[in-house]
Amino acid sequence: MMLGQKPDKLETISTGSILIDSALGVGGLPKGRIIEIFGPESSGKTTLALHAIAQSQKKGGVCAFIDAEHAMDPSYAASVGINVHELIVSQPDFGEQALEITEMLVRSNADCCRLCCSVGSQGRARRRYG
Repeated sequence: MMLGQKPDKLETISTGSILIDSALGVGGLPKGRIIEIFGPESSGKTTLALHAIAQSQKKGGVCAFIDAEHAMDPSYAASVGINVHELIVSQPDFGEQALEITEMLVRSNADCCRLCCSVGSQGRARRRYG
């Protein structure tokens, strides 16, 4: 791309919020990118992620939710528009396992929306010495 050349339209997934999509500058979360949603506890990070899943599913997307906190509430997920019967959910026991699952999904080359919730909240795997 040359300076001044108009870039190709970026494919995005809506967050479900017109204000947030607009503030992001591209109309949503860019597909094919790593997006980190960071903020204090109870600030709406998981809710935002769930709304993005719902929007992706509405467009026929396959979605995976890696629930590192083991706190996924199917009723709440359904209330924001997620088809929970078509959502891939994994509840790893520790952070490294969550990242390994995410890596497997990425390497599968599936056209998939992958969300990993609160990896930082999980402790490290205990190493056995012997």
